[in-house]
Amino acid sequence: MKALILAGGKGRRLMPYTTTIPKPLMPIGNHAILEIVVRQLKMKGFEEIIMATGHLGELIMAFFNEGQKFGVNIKYTKESQPLGTAGPLALIKDDIDDSFLVMNGDILTTIDYSKLMKYHKEKKGIATVALKRREVNIDFGVTEINSDEEIVKYIEKPTNNYLVSMGVYVFEKRIFEYIKPDEYLDFPDLVGKLINNHEKINGYIFDGYWLDIGRHDDYERANKEIGNIYDELFK
Repeated sequence: MKALILAGGKGRRLMPYTTTIPKPLMPIGNHAILEIVVRQLKMKGFEEIIMATGHLGELIMAFFNEGQKFGVNIKYTKESQPLGTAGPLALIKDDIDDSFLVMNGDILTTIDYSKLMKYHKEKKGIATVALKRREVNIDFGVTEINSDEEIVKYIEKPTNNYLVSMGVYVFEKRIFEYIKPDEYLDFPDLVGKLINNHEKINGYIFDGYWLDIGRHDDYERANKEIGNIYDELFK
């Protein structure tokens, strides 16, 4: 099985750390985030990995080389211009011959990538998006008004529930029909294209541990919690 890891972002929300270190190489406990991801993928049967690099990509290439140390084969692509979150997929078209996994390179999660791939094949869609339930608490009284500006509803500190994207996807090779070379494209826009063309997109709801390490408080949380979840990461 093959996986594409998106590792080209500048990590602006984690500056100044990411001024000299690419975000995927930021350490969580004793290992870089991306090293944890690679080891998880290897354990679940992904032996062909492509890393889409950009900002400080040479440091990522120097760290992983061709993947021998991790028991996988690693190739690299590098953006000549910003392509968004989904645009880099066009760079790997010639390397893909079957369903493939795509994920962000800064995710700490206990998801079983092989189970996700199996689910995708069973559901027979063009894409599967891994989803996580999230609660958003509003610390204010929320009101609704009518056209005459009369309050018709008042809720004190409501909690809203959402299914959010985990930044982990499985695609069929046919996805390249929707991605143009050198086109800037983000995943919400790609999914919008698929919906507009009546393609089948499945959601895979995951209830285990997931943390997108994009902000300083998330990074600090990851380092506090890594000891508690480390064994579960590699089950």
